[in-house]
Amino acid sequence: MHRMSQAKTETGRWDFWIDRGGTFTDVIGRAPDGSLHARKLLSENPEHYEDAALQGIRDLLGVAPDAPLPAGRIGAVKMGTTVATNALLERKGDRTLLLTTRGFRDALAIGYQARPHLFRLKIEKPELLYERVAEVTERVTAEGDVLASLDEAEVRRALEEAYGAGIRSVAISFLHGYRYPAHEERAGEIARELGFTQVSLGHRVSPLIKFVSRGDTTVVDAYLSPLLRRYVDRVAAAIGTEDPQTHLFFMQSSGGLTDAAMFEGKDAILSGPAGGIVGAAATATEAGFKRVIGFDMGGTSTDVSHYNGEYERSFETEVAGVRMRVPMMRIHTVAAGGGSILHHKDGRFQVGPDSAGANPGPAAYRRGGPLTVTDANVMVGKLQPDLFPAVFGSEQSESLDAGTVRKRFAELAAEIGGGKTPEEAAEGFLRVAVENMANAIKKISVERGHDVTAYALSCFGGAGGQHACLVADALGMTTVHIHPFSGLLSAYGMGLARISASRARAVTKPFNEGLRGELDEAIAALGDEVREELEAQGIAKDEIAVTPLLHLRYEGSDTALQISFVSRDVAEAAAAFEKAHRAQFGFSFEGKAIVVEAVEVTAEDRLARKNEGPAKEAASGKAEAADRRPVFIAGEWRDAAIHRRETLKPGQEVDGPALVIEPNQTIVVEPGWQAEVTKADDILLRRVVPLPKRTVIGTDADPVMLEIFNNRFMSIAEQMGAALQNTASSVNIKERLDFSCAVFDAGGGLVSNAPHMPVHLGSMGASVRAVIEQNPEMKPGDVYVLNAPYNGGTHLPDVTVVAPVYDEEGTTRLFYVAARGHHADIGGISPGSMPAHSRNVEEEGVLIDNFRIVAEGRFLENEIRALLTSGKYPARNPDQNIADLRAQVAACHKGAEELRKMVAEFGLDVVTAYMTHVQDNAEENVRRVIDRLKDAQYEQKMDDGSSICVSVSVDREARTARIDFTGTSPELATNLNAPSSVARAAVLYVFRCMVDDDIPLNEGCLKPIEIVIPEGSMLAPRYPAAVVGGNVETSQAVTDALFSAFGAMASAQGTMNNLTFGNERHQYYETIAGGAGAGPDFDGADAVQTHMTNSRLTDPEVLEWRFPVLLEEFSIRKGSGGAGKHRGGDGAIRAIRFREKMSLSILSTHRIVAPSGLAGGKDGALGENEIRRANGETEKLGGSATAELDAGDMVIVRTPGGGGYGKA
Repeated sequence: MHRMSQAKTETGRWDFWIDRGGTFTDVIGRAPDGSLHARKLLSENPEHYEDAALQGIRDLLGVAPDAPLPAGRIGAVKMGTTVATNALLERKGDRTLLLTTRGFRDALAIGYQARPHLFRLKIEKPELLYERVAEVTERVTAEGDVLASLDEAEVRRALEEAYGAGIRSVAISFLHGYRYPAHEERAGEIARELGFTQVSLGHRVSPLIKFVSRGDTTVVDAYLSPLLRRYVDRVAAAIGTEDPQTHLFFMQSSGGLTDAAMFEGKDAILSGPAGGIVGAAATATEAGFKRVIGFDMGGTSTDVSHYNGEYERSFETEVAGVRMRVPMMRIHTVAAGGGSILHHKDGRFQVGPDSAGANPGPAAYRRGGPLTVTDANVMVGKLQPDLFPAVFGSEQSESLDAGTVRKRFAELAAEIGGGKTPEEAAEGFLRVAVENMANAIKKISVERGHDVTAYALSCFGGAGGQHACLVADALGMTTVHIHPFSGLLSAYGMGLARISASRARAVTKPFNEGLRGELDEAIAALGDEVREELEAQGIAKDEIAVTPLLHLRYEGSDTALQISFVSRDVAEAAAAFEKAHRAQFGFSFEGKAIVVEAVEVTAEDRLARKNEGPAKEAASGKAEAADRRPVFIAGEWRDAAIHRRETLKPGQEVDGPALVIEPNQTIVVEPGWQAEVTKADDILLRRVVPLPKRTVIGTDADPVMLEIFNNRFMSIAEQMGAALQNTASSVNIKERLDFSCAVFDAGGGLVSNAPHMPVHLGSMGASVRAVIEQNPEMKPGDVYVLNAPYNGGTHLPDVTVVAPVYDEEGTTRLFYVAARGHHADIGGISPGSMPAHSRNVEEEGVLIDNFRIVAEGRFLENEIRALLTSGKYPARNPDQNIADLRAQVAACHKGAEELRKMVAEFGLDVVTAYMTHVQDNAEENVRRVIDRLKDAQYEQKMDDGSSICVSVSVDREARTARIDFTGTSPELATNLNAPSSVARAAVLYVFRCMVDDDIPLNEGCLKPIEIVIPEGSMLAPRYPAAVVGGNVETSQAVTDALFSAFGAMASAQGTMNNLTFGNERHQYYETIAGGAGAGPDFDGADAVQTHMTNSRLTDPEVLEWRFPVLLEEFSIRKGSGGAGKHRGGDGAIRAIRFREKMSLSILSTHRIVAPSGLAGGKDGALGENEIRRANGETEKLGGSATAELDAGDMVIVRTPGGGGYGKA
């Protein structure tokens, strides 16, 4: 600021907009005369100041570091902060007690059972936030009947104990408390009486169904609020909020501001990034763009978001391993930032996910850091050290160190070999980083049904400008918008955000005219609450806009969409819901009931925002370059123009290649792009030379393109998975995620699959090859379906849909795509098609062998319905099978579309070549594992006396292994026979785990492995042997046998504990988690899905809401893991009481033979199944059993523990 303007601003008040990020804190001050002034400070700089935000205010007001901030000079401070997020990531919140319903002490530890990484032998679950947990007597049903009233003495005792241990934060979350909160309220009162300073009640934190995610959110609130409160109070004290004209507001995860006094832990997680979206949306809208992709690239990560006229929010988000059930901006974060570390390993270029952080930072930062994305930009000349702030070295006065960067890239290029120059290596890494970011944008746009080519890319964050053109090109976007404050757009967004409040109430009733009264009453009550909250923050009644929203979903589905209910017109809202459902999922259900999950009311201020900023005088024509320098761009050194941002005037244009140097970032204008300065002083980048239709690369394997194709093939399989999950109607596929999608080459070899269910992954290739062999006359638009276990299938409920992918002309067959899903019922002798005692395949359901379901584009509904309802034991709900089959066909259609786009982009020869290269790459990685293996054999005994024998022999010279199952028992009379595709899947999974690196799982993994399975054994049964248990039980035994033979880890629980129950009206299927095996340097995890399955479990509240059952207990079975130097994981205890007559079927093993320890470790505990009748009598059930239960009877399943490793 000039001396002159200082004098006249002494009297007026300044407003401050602040974003305290992980690396930098950005402060924008609006002076009394309306001018804006910016500051960027390091968030942590303890030698120079205590708090970056306050220091920024001091700097702008010209106050000495130790003097107090002057009274009467500060108006509103609006701030976003990562204080809460960082405390969550680093697990530094306050000591917390969780108080919950008896039987559920471990509900949050078990979560939804799934393990986070499919192929890691050492399963690591997120660390729990609470220090202790207490369960108390109280129980309410889903309908609100009180089965046990709250035992206040117990509550008091538990709270007093925790208080005595020094805990002052408590999270109280009871089953169904979101709807019937009386017990939570009372327990909260007792906690406050006893002196707890932070009491978080589940129904206040999140009044929505889902016990596990709401419980997590309640704990987060109790854990983070005290720390947040201390930070907020410190800022408030420093700026002097007792002055009535000084206000302090904080940004919430939902994108609205709230008064400091009302800011809570549960709303603080996305406080910083939310400001960025508000800033991106507001500035892009001002510039005339209605549809925007926000692209915020910082030091450690990149946040991407989608905006087309309204903010997208999600009510279920996972952050740092914690499930959050509160409204949050839908932001997708990918670990690719300026500080992401570059790796060359396994013959591929990889970027991140690890980051160099602020300390030591990139290699160029003069602190001995590793090579990162920033260094790659220095190497190619996109960052010029003398034009970058000189803040490095011990005196904070040196520029970026380009010498070290060149030296390190030269070393890396030499190590890579193949004649790559250092700058080619650097550019290769940048391509991979760009591709990762583009795939992240596809997740929030293309996967959700939006076509982004017509969007503008709103680019911000310190590293965004260097990559914006390339990211846009990767997505086919042709416009990039960069605001003058793009380096600190999150802070600018704080200034533009509105003060808001929201409340929700659960409804869960069919949406019809009869519900109008109840909805109106709820909207009125919630409306009063949000209005009061805004008035308390000094906003006048007539400046408040209130909007009612309904969360609507289809009956039986779990996916609620938020629909405006301003008009209060039921038919209009229902039509809007169906339209939104079609847009996102590609279909809507005709005549299916719509349910109101919840009603939500939001309020925000309507005050006008004035947009200040000095007008610059306009100019036109091409801008004069200040300098020209060589930049390595698009594969060669080119002369790039250098422009300083402050010399560019509105109307001027800059042609690429060029660099525009801003105070807080460098913008790279790539060749074929043009930058223009608009009237509002924004920079618009437009592609003026159309992107060449085809990217020209050779067909030889290149380590950069190998990684890009790997990610691209994987992304196609994931997009197929998203299409299937979104469009399926059955719980198994939609919520338990029991499905898999994959891409295959022309010969039916697996190229890539999304990591869904391991047992499907390796076995789908056999189904695809069966379809290819049996249908030589296949035509474009044909789709086939099969579940035949002796023809590449696994068991009947797993139905596979296979589609050929033809070229655009429809003349040549190029590839195949397939989608497999576990159907809720496919017929057979018991509901759910998982019979315990089937003796042949006919009793297990309808066998579909190579049936054409779509003929040249026409879905043959009548024909497939006839097939499903035929046979001795037909399917019980063919409508649902057909809906799921349609979803599988839609997924295949999506995969085919994306593959054709890829061929258009790279050329068929290149795509085909890389399908082979990615397989060769995986093969080489598996050969490296084989180099470490020794010959071994192992015999795995089964409960029924049969055994699986495996011997491994390694050929060191050829680097191959032979896995021989000779000696395995012959075909069984029971249903534990596993088709040979299951054994193949198990071998593939085991080798993929042994690689212990992030390689794609494909056909190449099996090339160096010869698998010998004796025909007619239990691992290669013949028609019509029963097979339903082979897929779920025997597959687990095969993996355990292999891991034991390799000495890699002890046995896991070795079963899936398949529990099915049902009657005429209800059918339900679940698999129950157990203990994981211990290994040479790790303990086994407790109560988690292991090896061949990773399906989710239905939330307890949803289970009780949908089915007439009571979940009495779901806990960790303490002490059931095998002892040893490293302990096996504990199993689980699950007890379900039935409220009406049901048939039950359980299919489980390790009830007689224990999961074995390894290297001297002890065995895990045996599993146990029992029924406790209403009169108190108990009956033991065998491993495979059926039973009839009456109302009041209970089934109790205790799952096995994992084996221990090594002598204790």
